[in-house]
Amino acid sequence: MGSKSLFKAGVAVFLVLNLVGCEAFVRKFTRKKKDTGQKEEMVLAPVEYKPTMDHVQLYKQHFLFWKSWHDELINALLMNSSQKKRIDCAGQAVKNLINMRGLLAPDKQALLDKYLTRMADLQDLIKGDIYGRNNATYRQKADVLKMDILRYFSFNKVEKSII
Repeated sequence: MGSKSLFKAGVAVFLVLNLVGCEAFVRKFTRKKKDTGQKEEMVLAPVEYKPTMDHVQLYKQHFLFWKSWHDELINALLMNSSQKKRIDCAGQAVKNLINMRGLLAPDKQALLDKYLTRMADLQDLIKGDIYGRNNATYRQKADVLKMDILRYFSFNKVEKSII
């Protein structure tokens, strides 16, 4: 057998395999058709979900959020965290105090306004202290403020004043 006949045999085997093909190989590299079955319907009008909590539950929730953010602020001041972290914690604490205020009777709102003002002043001091040089002083103020708010606005103290 010469090289010509070996070459012819190789070409013949190649052509036979090429014509028959490997079905799995062909299936692997053919593009699949997109499924055009069911499509999701577009939402044309958004549904507004209203909270189902009553004022007592909302007060407890905002009080818990305030306490958590205030603790986070104290921890950030203690650990010399970034100014952005300190400002964010103070802002969230103020926001939750404001939400608590809206759920209280007018006499308790007036009392809470005093603490809201002190908290806002602390927030302004933290914003002004870029390098955190007075973090120890701010932490002491935050501790005193936390104790006062816990003393006068825990749920047991204001349960009858929630409107």
